[in-house]
Amino acid sequence: MKIIICGAGQVGWQIARHLSGENNDVTVVDNNPELVRRATDTLDVQGITGFASYPDVLDKAGARDADMIIAATFSDEVNMVTCQVAHSIFAVPRKIARLRAQSYLTAVYSDLYRREHLPVDVVISPEREVAKAALRRLASPSTFDTEYFLGGEAMLMGIRLDDDCPVLNTPLKQLSELFSTLRAIVVGVRRDGTLFAPEPGDQLFAGDEIYVFTHDNDAARTLEIFGKPAPRQERVVIIGGGNVGLAVAQELEKSSSRIRARVIEKSRDRAERAADALSRTIVLHGDGLDIEILREAGVERADAVLCVSDDDKTNLLASVRAKAAGAGMAIALVNDPTMVQMMDALGIDAYVNPRATTVSSILRHIRQGRVRGVYSIGDAEAEVIEAQVLSTSPIAGRELRDIDVPEGALIGAIRKRDKVIRPTGSTRIEEGDTVAIFALSKDVPAVEALLRVSVDFF
Repeated sequence: MKIIICGAGQVGWQIARHLSGENNDVTVVDNNPELVRRATDTLDVQGITGFASYPDVLDKAGARDADMIIAATFSDEVNMVTCQVAHSIFAVPRKIARLRAQSYLTAVYSDLYRREHLPVDVVISPEREVAKAALRRLASPSTFDTEYFLGGEAMLMGIRLDDDCPVLNTPLKQLSELFSTLRAIVVGVRRDGTLFAPEPGDQLFAGDEIYVFTHDNDAARTLEIFGKPAPRQERVVIIGGGNVGLAVAQELEKSSSRIRARVIEKSRDRAERAADALSRTIVLHGDGLDIEILREAGVERADAVLCVSDDDKTNLLASVRAKAAGAGMAIALVNDPTMVQMMDALGIDAYVNPRATTVSSILRHIRQGRVRGVYSIGDAEAEVIEAQVLSTSPIAGRELRDIDVPEGALIGAIRKRDKVIRPTGSTRIEEGDTVAIFALSKDVPAVEALLRVSVDFF
């Protein structure tokens, strides 16, 4: 595909990295020449310096024969105008825009994006995606990463193994024998900073970070087996009352779990806006780093503290201070992936990466074949791809043991009709099945080749 990516910031660069690595013809557009130079120097992409919404700039970028345009600049308005120009002048078939302002996302105004008005095919809201990710972390406090697949019945969990994990030094194939009824499979292991797809004979060690696919109904048992009981969440303190913190608090108010939340926001305007929007949540105006404000919010009794301000360092420091004051666990929003390495040393339990969640949302709308979901892991180290198997896919009608799955990929779960199963070597992949596949970044193109339909299907 020929794809134009407008905006060469963190999200744009990451998407360009994914797509250029899969032999797509990618052009990056940004008005900052340094960002364009970084993209062209480090990736196999073309670069154009200029304003993405200008017709002549899009023309230079090859919009006349582009298959898709992804508008991910820092300006909502530039992103929307870019999609309009791409549609009206160049008839680009597919247009994706990243929009931050909540006013543009209100459901009552959704007609705005119809083709005859403002032709945007897919709208991505980073704040909403991050809020969803934060809620998943709160729902599974013993994990550092979570995502749902196959209609919510399959769950990917990131689990950090401690010294008291009962299954350390046990080959993975023995785990399958010991817990034969457990619908769970380890698909990824990060050891000493390196992520890999494990072999059946591999063992797990203390300090490993593992990614496990499990049936949603088996999630609690899976956590218990790996030494991570699921504590009950009743009290949550949210530091940061902006779009993300407010969205999380509103969802908690709607939840049937009756979690009691308190919000701390440094900006008076934001605090007042959050207080007006919430009915059962106490909003405190103050600095989340102030120990007195934390105590007023009841941090010492909190089961979890969620730090989602717009500053990474504040989130990290607030997490540390909250844990020191007695909070059960701390979750930090971190934009800079290099800071994630500090989590263990600081005693922070989990993090939310806005870039990864936004990239995952955009990639979900790009993949070939019947791909229904894509989730980016770590700093673009791997992906989980959910896709429907078509009759002409190379894997259709074959048993797993006979499929040449790349070394860095594992099938974690399969939906057959209305049932989600754990895959084994004798499992036959049939037309209509939906599979969830973990794949290291270098193996994503090979996995997509297994899922891609042949020309004669059309």
